[in-house]
Amino acid sequence: MNEFQLKYGCNPNQKPARIFMADGGDLPVEILNGRPGYINFLDAFNSWQLVKEVKEATGMCAATSFKHVSPTSAAVGKPLSAALKKSCFVDDIEGLDDSPLACAYARARGTDRMSSFGDWIALSDECDETTAKIVAREVSDGIIAPAYSPKALEILKAKRKGGYNIVRIDPSYVPDPIERKQVFGITFEQGRNNFKIDRALLDNIVTKNKTLPEDKAVDLIISLITLKYTQSNSVCFAADGQAIGVGAGQQSRIHCTRLAAQKADLWHLRQHEKVLSLQFAEGVGRPEKNNIIDLYLSDAPEEVLGEDVWRKNFAVRPEPFTREEKAAYLATVKGVSLGSDAFFPFSDNIERAAASGVTYVAEPGGSVRDDLVIEAADSHGMVMAFTGMRLFHH
Repeated sequence: MNEFQLKYGCNPNQKPARIFMADGGDLPVEILNGRPGYINFLDAFNSWQLVKEVKEATGMCAATSFKHVSPTSAAVGKPLSAALKKSCFVDDIEGLDDSPLACAYARARGTDRMSSFGDWIALSDECDETTAKIVAREVSDGIIAPAYSPKALEILKAKRKGGYNIVRIDPSYVPDPIERKQVFGITFEQGRNNFKIDRALLDNIVTKNKTLPEDKAVDLIISLITLKYTQSNSVCFAADGQAIGVGAGQQSRIHCTRLAAQKADLWHLRQHEKVLSLQFAEGVGRPEKNNIIDLYLSDAPEEVLGEDVWRKNFAVRPEPFTREEKAAYLATVKGVSLGSDAFFPFSDNIERAAASGVTYVAEPGGSVRDDLVIEAADSHGMVMAFTGMRLFHH
């Protein structure tokens, strides 16, 4: 099959639409179920590249959750703590610890659950039954992987009344080194971004503190590969083998940093005992629980705790999680990693990152204010590597 007809393009009025191989060759994918759309395939091909590169760079299986051509998170297959399992709504999944791939997707999906609602999933390895069981109960548009076990395929084909989008990709496929696209009837051409992100990229440490533990280097690598497939400008926070906050598509880098930091803070706060012990009202579904938690942790918790509404949300009215309590908890967070797809033009990004526990930073360098940025990093005892490579993605 060298082409696949789509229902429409980005929007229903954009017809006709298709994906095809310009050289007349076969597409490197097989559609096993459903009928993926234009945006589905954009997510699929970007997300597959991300997990493939993370696995190559770390040696661990990887998963990502994509929405509108940017990752909400990406993760490798490290076991989850008891608190993280509960925070990610997977504490009831049997056999989770025995499936690194399921652990990777549980992390990726559970990082930013509001953004992941209706996601596209990419897996670096064959989808197994445990991973499929997690996918089956989440609101999701589709999945791409190099293979599926028979049981996993059976589970996934039953999703969305049999209409779930399942794509198998040839893991040996190598695209042409030159890529083209059209905008306003004009063809753009460029070399593919085949830049390799690995441990050696982090060797140029420019701060006084030069101690970069290997597990933190892995976090930085995950952060940078995530950024390579995130709409720019973008900043990514990472910890414990996963992206924990992605700030994508902002015109100002400080806004990227603030957005990513806010998401990272929420990831930490969701694992606090006050959140883990919430007793929801009978009948409250998983998506609703997530929205309730988000509001509970916001600056307007009365929306779910108010006298007139709390019984709809909780079996037992919880104590408020005060701003002071949240600040005190977040002040204990240390060792977070941060990647940026371009240089930091001002030290305000470092100051905001420090407030969210960032200790390790990777950015290209090259700003006229690099000295001020390095000075700010030194003032917080950070380790910062200049990669020398910008990672814009559009």
